[in-house]
Amino acid sequence: MAARWSDRVGDIESFKVMDLLKRARELESLGHDVVHMEVGEPDFPTAAPIAAAASKAIELGHTQYTPAAGIPALREAISGFYQQRYGLDIAPQRVIVTAGASGALLMAFALLANPGQTFMMSDPGYPCNRQFLRLIEARAQLVPVNADCNFQLTPAQVHAHWRSNTAGVLLASPANPTGAVLSEAELSALAGAVHRQGGHLVVDELYHGLTYGFDAASVLQVDPEAFVVNSFSKYFGMTGWRLGWIVAPESAVPELEKLAQNLYISPSTVSQYAALAAFEPDTLAIFEARRQEFGERRDRLVQGLRELGLGIPVAPQGAFYVYADVSHLTDNAFDFCWDLLESEHLAVTPGLDFGQHRANDFIRFSYTTSLERIELGLERLRRRLAR
Repeated sequence: MAARWSDRVGDIESFKVMDLLKRARELESLGHDVVHMEVGEPDFPTAAPIAAAASKAIELGHTQYTPAAGIPALREAISGFYQQRYGLDIAPQRVIVTAGASGALLMAFALLANPGQTFMMSDPGYPCNRQFLRLIEARAQLVPVNADCNFQLTPAQVHAHWRSNTAGVLLASPANPTGAVLSEAELSALAGAVHRQGGHLVVDELYHGLTYGFDAASVLQVDPEAFVVNSFSKYFGMTGWRLGWIVAPESAVPELEKLAQNLYISPSTVSQYAALAAFEPDTLAIFEARRQEFGERRDRLVQGLRELGLGIPVAPQGAFYVYADVSHLTDNAFDFCWDLLESEHLAVTPGLDFGQHRANDFIRFSYTTSLERIELGLERLRRRLAR
């Protein structure tokens, strides 16, 4: 008997970068040296104080369920981080610790969007957001953005594209895949546009701490009613620990806690106790040193790609990606990426992962690998372009 799966599963697309990673691992198992510039995962190991805190938690027996919203000490530590970094007084009760930022985004959409409604977001953008919405029978409303608006939505676009079934807007600053950052003034204008339409505003701030030459503004500085999603994966380098958080208006907290109870009971206990060490001064100093290194990698990669003729109309201000235009080099960026992997063992991500708008013109390079490996990747790309 043929298997019969739900319609929603059929609609949900694979995460193409993970398909590329799977093939890259296969090539490595065959003895090939693959330069990884596809996955958004810092190559640095978990900071030693965090690993030590995890071991201590296990020794002390902190391995059972916690409250669904997270241990109070971590919610307080995150609250203190907002005071230290942004000068914001965020009550710990407004912080919900989640099973990764993915858990936070899924809960935010489940709270704010009914079946049949849409959430407006930029195209290109992080691909899984579309799939989270499909899972709850809502839909992503993709709005094309280009370099002339820094690959970010504008208030004019919010007004022009608003529909009767639009529930809200999702922004990302810094953004994946472009590294584009919204200023405090831009965040304020966008928040005003969304609220004038009676919608909800959700802002992905996962890459805060990974901006170069300046610190990104938080939307909470201009809109206390916004929902903010963040993660321990990027700046804090804890990808496999699967821990994130959401800051929500106080009235939404009981509903989010209810969702957390039902979706995953509680975040990883050991990860939560480990994350307490992330806010210690010595640990933050480690992250700031890594931030400096990411900045150096960005500068070299942007320079190298431009020297090879790739189009980078706007240099990334944050995150750890370069979104490069290859439309003059190929008429099929998806096939180009697979050919790079198979022929030169260089793994990069096709624009098709991030939406529909000019998706076949762009590829994303991740500079989450060393300068030495970036140089090797550039040499392999040079070799491919010379063919």
